[in-house]
Amino acid sequence: MKAVVTVTGIDKVGIIAEVSTFLSKAGLNILDINQTIMQNIFTMVMLVDISKVNMEFSDVSDGLLELGKKIGVDIRIQHEDIFNSMHRI
Repeated sequence: MKAVVTVTGIDKVGIIAEVSTFLSKAGLNILDINQTIMQNIFTMVMLVDISKVNMEFSDVSDGLLELGKKIGVDIRIQHEDIFNSMHRI
């Protein structure tokens, strides 16, 4: 099973390191990543494998929200099927 992680905020050193460290500790594997900076606005979208997650999905979501507050960005995670349903034409 897969999920989509989105990260947005003002660019600063360490965002990718903090997010990837959290995901690794939670047992999520990054399958694909797209990251860009647009006029100092950091944006990143990751596709992650959640099949070996070692905590409840809601705890991953809450942990990412808390990490985002700590480092000053917005971090969200959604199951891939929900993400796809929300973004269909």
